[in-house]
This record gives sequence, structure tokens and C-alpha cells, in this order.
Amino acid sequence: MTTTTTTTDTVALPDRAAAPSAAAQRRGAQRRRLGACGVLMTPFFVLLVTVFLIPVGTAVWLSFFGADQPGLGFGPERTVFVGLRSYAAVLTDPTFLGGLGTVAAYCLVYIPLMVVCALGLALLLDSGAVRLRSWAQLALFLPHAVPGIIAAIIWLYLYTPGISPVIELLARGDITVDFLGVHTVLPSIVNIAVWSNLGYNTIIFYAALQAVPREVIEASVVDGAGPVRTALQVKTPLVRSSVVMVAMFTLIWGLQLFTEPMLLGQQTPMINSRFTPSMYIYDAAFNRNNYSLAAAASVILLICTIALSYGVTRWTNRSGDKQEAAR
Repeated sequence: MTTTTTTTDTVALPDRAAAPSAAAQRRGAQRRRLGACGVLMTPFFVLLVTVFLIPVGTAVWLSFFGADQPGLGFGPERTVFVGLRSYAAVLTDPTFLGGLGTVAAYCLVYIPLMVVCALGLALLLDSGAVRLRSWAQLALFLPHAVPGIIAAIIWLYLYTPGISPVIELLARGDITVDFLGVHTVLPSIVNIAVWSNLGYNTIIFYAALQAVPREVIEASVVDGAGPVRTALQVKTPLVRSSVVMVAMFTLIWGLQLFTEPMLLGQQTPMINSRFTPSMYIYDAAFNRNNYSLAAAASVILLICTIALSYGVTRWTNRSGDKQEAAR
């Protein structure tokens, strides 16, 4: 009996000693994984803090302070706390509200046109109807490689009467077009943006289409679906996430419209210094030296961008849930 008990105790001791060792190994492995994640995420957080959080915090701080000159404007200038006065000034300024309306009209035209054209070209490339697809992708992507300011200068040359070969060619056919007129200046800006970014978004859609299982496409062909039906009813729903991503990024870029109207404004009175919210911010900061007003307008534009991006994301998620429920 004593021998049995001793044997049992002797056998049990290694199990008890091994249990903490296994737990320590698991904790060590978990610490190593967390350390690796921290090392990999450190550059992202450094950039996030440096290029986003610090500038946003600075803009918010500047928006609550303004310059004041006591003594009927003859005293020394000093910085004082103004609270929400700058925000009230921006939101009641008709030029800022008009700039928001201009950007809204621009986005309503630009975003659907960009998404439809880019997706259509990507579907065409994926269908195999286009030969030399690599060269076609390169030709589509080349305009995006041109810097935005250079692209705007090129199109400014093509839009300016007297030097534009396009206007001269149209005039030979008794067609008079003022690309910088009151009704055409916004479509002209949309044209520049589409020309610059169409190829980039087409490549994104084409890459997403390459990930579509070929078995699904072959099954649709066996079921009798033609090329158009396969493209619209089979391929397009499968790249829905890419469509949402392109639409959201296009919206964000559209709200920050600045370069094209800033350069075109040199040739047309239809574009003033506060044509868009970004131009309003530039004018307030560098022409009027009102940094508090510029900071408040920047914060308002940021809030609008975040709200619209969140709204697009929520709307697309609900639409996707409804489609899955219907299936």
C-alpha cells in the first residue's frame, strides 16, 4: 500500500511541474506576437499622429482663438479666446455655403461618372474583348501619373480661346464652345478629374475582377447568360466592396477640390477665390491672414467629410445585408 502511494506521488510530480512550463510558454508566445504587432504597427501610428492628429488638434485649437486689437484698432495685436465665433462666421458666410453647394454639384456629377466609366472599362478589359490588355492598362494609367497641377495646366491650355487647338477645330465646323463659361466651367473641371483618375480606378476594378472565381463565370455561361448579363449580374455584385471603396475615396477627394479651379480661375471670372471650401480656406489663411477663420472652415470640412464617409459606409452595409437576406 505504501509502495503504491509513493509511486502515484512520484508520477504526479512531473505533471504538476510541466503545467506551469506550458502556461509560461503560451504567455511567452503571446508576448512575442504582441511585440511583433507593435513593431509592425508603430510606423502607422507615428504617421497617424504626425500627419493627422497633430494637424487636426492644431486646427481645432486655432479655431477657438483670434486676433484682437484694442483701442479702436490702433493698439498692439493680441490673441484672445473667441469661442465659437469663427464657426458662426463660417456657417453664416454665403460664399462658404456657396462653395459647399458647388462641391456637392461636382460630386453628384463626378462620382457616378467615375464609377460607371471605370467599372465599364474594367469589365471590358476582363472580358477579353480588348487585345494587348497590358498596353491598354498602361495607356489608361498614364494620365494618373501626371501631377495634378500639370494636368490642370494642360487642360487650361486646351480650354483657353485663341490658343486651344480643340476650340479652333470646333470653330471650323461652326461650333462655338466656351469651356469656361457659367454653365460649362463645372463640367470642364469634372472632365479634368475624370481624365486624371479614370485609369487608376479602372486598375483597381480590374484587379478585383481577377479575383472572381472563374467557376462562377463558367457556370453563368453554361446557364445561358450572355456577356452583358454576366458582367452586370455576376461580376459586378462580386466586386461590390471595390465599388464602395472607389466611391468613398472619390467622395473624399471631391470634397477637397482645389487644384483645378485654382488654376482655371486665372482665365475665367466664373471661378472666384472662394469657389470651393478648400479655396475658401486658402483665401482666409493666406490672403486675409485670418487663421482662426481658416481653421474653423477646415474643421467643418473635416466633419462633413467624416459624416458623409460614414453615411456611405452605413448605407452600403445595410444594402448588402438586405441583399444577403433576400438570397
